Amino acid sequence: MNRLSCAVGAALLACTSTAALAQSSSVPASDAPENDIVVTAQKREQKVADVPVTVTAVTGTRMADIGINSLSEVALFVPGLRIQEQSANNPGFVIRGITSDSGSAQQGARVTLYYNGIDISRSRGAYQDLFDVARIEVVKGPQATLFGTAAAIGAVSIVSAPAETGTSSGITATYGNFNRTQVSGFLNAGSDTFAARLAFAYKYRDGYVRNIAGDPDVPNQNQGRINQKDLNGQDQRGIRGTLRWRPDDAVDASLVLTYDGQRNPGTAFKSRAFAPTGGQTGDYGYAELSGSPFSAAVLGDAKLGLKRDVYDANLTVAVDLAPGVTFTTVNGYRRFKSNEVFDADGGPAWYLEFAEDARGHQFSHESRFAFDGPGYRASFGWNGFFEDNLQRVPFSTEEGTYLACSVSGTFAPIRAALNAAGIPTGPNCVAPNGTIPATRATAILTRGAATQIPYSSVFTNYGHNDSYSVFADGTWIPDRRVELTAGARVLIERRKSGYSSVQPNSVILGALGVRSSLLGTANTGGTEFRAEKSFTAVLPRFNALYRIGDGINLYATISKGRRSPVVQLAALAGTPVTPNLQVVPEETVWNYEGGIKASIGGLSGTLSAFYQTYDGFQVSVTNNGVTTTQSAGSAKNPGVEAEATYRFGDVLSLFGSFAFIDGKIDSGGNVAASYAGARFRLQPKYTASGGASLRLPMGSGTVFYATPSANYQSKVFFELPNSDAISQRGYTLVNLRAGVELDGGRYRIGGFARNLANKRYLLDAGNTGGGFGVPTYIAGEPRFYGVEVGGRF
Repeated sequence: MNRLSCAVGAALLACTSTAALAQSSSVPASDAPENDIVVTAQKREQKVADVPVTVTAVTGTRMADIGINSLSEVALFVPGLRIQEQSANNPGFVIRGITSDSGSAQQGARVTLYYNGIDISRSRGAYQDLFDVARIEVVKGPQATLFGTAAAIGAVSIVSAPAETGTSSGITATYGNFNRTQVSGFLNAGSDTFAARLAFAYKYRDGYVRNIAGDPDVPNQNQGRINQKDLNGQDQRGIRGTLRWRPDDAVDASLVLTYDGQRNPGTAFKSRAFAPTGGQTGDYGYAELSGSPFSAAVLGDAKLGLKRDVYDANLTVAVDLAPGVTFTTVNGYRRFKSNEVFDADGGPAWYLEFAEDARGHQFSHESRFAFDGPGYRASFGWNGFFEDNLQRVPFSTEEGTYLACSVSGTFAPIRAALNAAGIPTGPNCVAPNGTIPATRATAILTRGAATQIPYSSVFTNYGHNDSYSVFADGTWIPDRRVELTAGARVLIERRKSGYSSVQPNSVILGALGVRSSLLGTANTGGTEFRAEKSFTAVLPRFNALYRIGDGINLYATISKGRRSPVVQLAALAGTPVTPNLQVVPEETVWNYEGGIKASIGGLSGTLSAFYQTYDGFQVSVTNNGVTTTQSAGSAKNPGVEAEATYRFGDVLSLFGSFAFIDGKIDSGGNVAASYAGARFRLQPKYTASGGASLRLPMGSGTVFYATPSANYQSKVFFELPNSDAISQRGYTLVNLRAGVELDGGRYRIGGFARNLANKRYLLDAGNTGGGFGVPTYIAGEPRFYGVEVGGRF
């Protein structure tokens, strides 16, 4: 698809609009009046057209209509947003080319994720299953005064369905290929004073990448001595309870308790260099990933996969103190624990076997006073956010295999000796047929004294981060056409980092007179090094809204965003081992943006253009399993986003979106040479989506519904610096959902298909293996199809 056809196609499909998607969850999507769409992006209820920033909202009703049930699927219909679900433990959130996916406890997030008003952005605790959701709001650009931790480049805000007056319930069940089984539902009961709601979801699917490791019926190298599960599957469950108390018209209090958990099988990190038994090396064939024979003891589980539990509590209280004066307090606590075992080399050798044990908890408090008068609006408040996290990374390998397979120049003499003995090394340490000549390396290097020497190590980084802020903004409304807003947040941070490691010296290297760990990292012997720094910032924003006429508004915004400095602490080898502290400067961005919002007749939508300048652009670099942050210098990011819908009465509507985002690191100046001119990772230059929603009455309360949709993205680079070998060329995915509603919409039965054409594409590339010179590749989802039934009572 060329650039012209992308743009024309997006225009014809009329772009998945804010207006099309942001409909009240209490009104069926096909019936909600477009001009009455309400969002809370500015911490008050407003029509989308009256919000002077670029915001897209997707309601739970609309998600059900399209067949969306995950964050990554939502992002396909929101211009400027990409969400990569490599696993529930490692999601990548991307707004306008800025990615937040680091697991380090020492780093702050760039893209902030909020759940019922509380920051949940810590990467390993951020993933949230979508069930019984009122809406998702995506606010783009820095929003200093609106969100508790000062969203640096934008925010994704998930709002769960509230407890409501009356009694209602619903259930939806689907079944499809790969044993895809999903059941979700809710039960709501309440009066005007007190209401309760209970919602749940269970989602299971077999892995779509076959894993032959340990399969007793298939020849394999069986390094892990256990029959591994197929990869890229799903096994997750969640439950949420909501209590709402409204003793009178002035007080509204809600308590939301949520559990979200996963027991997913492993991620299919497939290597192009290391073939599975049988010699199939393609990105989309079977895999042979087995972990270590000592996986249970060293990595925390005998099988590859993820065990993750997240507990969340939220208390929100809003009080009308006087006419036009409101006080709101939002308080949240979140605790997560996850352990993911993965085979980072992507092949059958016992070479790069890792786990990531991430744990943490965080508490947030925000209070805000809001004032609403005939010619003004104003608010001020304060926020505190406190988190304590750790990321523990154990490693397992066999010494001779590691030395044979490594591409490090440090081990060149050892590889030369192995080559002389007839053992191929480097990427050839696994033979083309999947057998592993490198298993003989230990016997050769020890002259027969040992045939196998297990090796394990671990490093842990800690982050204890506290932030305090006060904020205020005001809006002047000189007449009904004009609104001018200015505000700022003053932020104080205290960031404490810790680091410890147990990196034993290699037995084989020691026999050769080299005292070093296999990874070459320093050994603190389990002693934790600590460092602490404090930082301050002032973050302003300015907005303007001009109403040209009924249904047409112009808006403009200038705002500053900031990603926190990184107190990056590791260890430096020596006698003795000493702390290695690097303070990576803050990343700042200025965002300049303008646009038009329209709602005229059956047409509604938004067109915006932005230009962003970055200083201290932060990038993540992985070497020998350790990810660090570096400053790549300055960067520029121009872009255009559009979304719209056109309704042909109650029967048919067309929707779609389009984005052009051309973010690149600068060339010259203070930019590191290796990054000069590189495109932002995980961000296509062009994206487009579109579709149609058809609702055809058939009489006697029966309605036929169909929602075909398509998503396009251009070429994307997965890493910095850019490399064609670590990229995915453009592709299009086609989806369909159709069926019938019975008894006036109370019941439905239908079917769905995602990736209808079974398009092959890569979800990610590079990964931990890339840090060792052997990149791995994760295949995207194949065609999924099935049937669904549902009812509301």
